[in-house]
Amino acid sequence: MNQGPVPTAHLFAPLHVELMALLRGLSDEDWLRPTPVPEWRVRDVAAHLLDGDLRKLAVVRDAHFPPPPDDPLEGYEDLVRYLDGLNAQWLRAAERLSPRLIVELLDVTGPAVSALVESLDPHEPAPFAVAWAGEEASPNWMDVGRDYTERWHHQQQIRAAVGARELLVPPWIHPLMELSVRALPRAYARLEAPGGTAVELEIPGVGTWTVERREEAWSVAPGAVPAPDCAVVADPATVWRLLFNALDVAAARERLQVTGDAALAEPLLHARAVMA
Repeated sequence: MNQGPVPTAHLFAPLHVELMALLRGLSDEDWLRPTPVPEWRVRDVAAHLLDGDLRKLAVVRDAHFPPPPDDPLEGYEDLVRYLDGLNAQWLRAAERLSPRLIVELLDVTGPAVSALVESLDPHEPAPFAVAWAGEEASPNWMDVGRDYTERWHHQQQIRAAVGARELLVPPWIHPLMELSVRALPRAYARLEAPGGTAVELEIPGVGTWTVERREEAWSVAPGAVPAPDCAVVADPATVWRLLFNALDVAAARERLQVTGDAALAEPLLHARAVMA
């Protein structure tokens, strides 16, 4: 079972408008509020979004890549540590930036990134694979989709911190979930199960997806199957927090409605659509 492309390039500009309206409405106290990301304040998340814009422009537009890591990256965990290190370096430097300056810089980089992703051929190879989806090579549409989920969920972290409305409605939520559930096969990869084993995830108001074991591998596709071995129902707020590392496993387990073989829901609790 395979899913087709999920177009998101057209959402960058309106999502950026939402971000700028949010940031411009923050008080001095708001910028220092804690977020669902451990040890990251609102200003840190905003600075991280700026870093993402700058990196996208440097790599994709200008073919300028960051320095290679000091040691070879031999697996997923090494890549996560490398990216965490890059993020930490940037946030230390960003302490020199005022909130006003962060907003002014985002006002430049956001439109530039929006124009860039709109200009890309969605089916050409992307410079980096989307590793959390288990891909070793990715087309541009998937890489752009990954960037969309990044920008969306970091904005959500700010919204959660300051009590602003969440963007859990169209046009945002459907492509977000269509992309994020692609993390599920990787989460299920170590689970041994007979061929045909199926786990259904229903997100009311958004959609239903089925993770199925076929030919010694797991895959995910939209839609339900007649008799899944396990069926999970979770609201959009729970799913985004779970997949984007903003909800611990114990809390998530209490919020899922599971029928059938509950053991088959366990990998879902550990799925992440971020590098973590």
